Amino acid sequence: MPLSHRINSAVLNALEIAQAAPAPGKLAEALSYATTPGGARIRPTILLSVAMACGDDQPMLTDAAAAALELIHCASLVHDDLPCFDDAALRRGKPSVHLAYSEPLAVLTGDSLIILAFEVLARAAHHDESRAAKLVLSLAQRTGMPGGICAGQGWESEAEVDLTAYHRSKTAALFVAATEMGAIAAGHDAESWHDLGALIGEAFQVADDLRDAVLDEESLGKPVGQDDLHGRPNAVATYGVDGAVSRLKDILAGAIASIPSCPGEAQLAEMVRLQAQAIMPKMPAKYRT
Repeated sequence: MPLSHRINSAVLNALEIAQAAPAPGKLAEALSYATTPGGARIRPTILLSVAMACGDDQPMLTDAAAAALELIHCASLVHDDLPCFDDAALRRGKPSVHLAYSEPLAVLTGDSLIILAFEVLARAAHHDESRAAKLVLSLAQRTGMPGGICAGQGWESEAEVDLTAYHRSKTAALFVAATEMGAIAAGHDAESWHDLGALIGEAFQVADDLRDAVLDEESLGKPVGQDDLHGRPNAVATYGVDGAVSRLKDILAGAIASIPSCPGEAQLAEMVRLQAQAIMPKMPAKYRT
């Protein structure tokens, strides 16, 4: 079964839990709007790929972990787009949830998706209670404080920001969750998979900074120039365009080298290479040398 089918099926199954009667209609619709159709589903793809490289002996638990991670990611996008943060009009080429459904419903959508993520893991605990508990802990640590995506958003309110620390929590946290949770779901130790997730996450953030700086809104499917507009720390401001491109390539090479020894190591390395190609921005002509 293709990974995309596994992920989408798991997400849709999760939504059915939250949308069961007598759920309020508009909020139920907003949950689907925020999660489908999905973007690249990079984080759950990495999670499934790691689990498969480690044996994937509990696929139902793995699928639950993938759905939970994607729900958290989608929740973070809904909250990021709110007027109190980015005030973004577009997400994945369509109006942001707060414009499509109202700001109060957008807040409730993000909150509901976060809660649903942990409910999905709890419902899957009967497959392996010990692994499920570890999955809950990993996802909670990478979502909240002090080093999860909530911390990443919090860093934007600080007067001085360490770019590495900011990227580690803002973006890398859910990639660390992806590699850790993939290993946990397959019964492997999470710690040895931390570096792979951290490096992929850092690479993704640098790539996102580049896209924000050099692409247009039509190409990106969301507003551009947000880093400059909001005065956020970013790789292009720190390294320049050429320096950020070089930094991105170095990080991706390090990510491949960091893959722990496992039965599916070669296939996992190829997946990372494919993801690297996917996140590398197509630079406009004026930036090419």
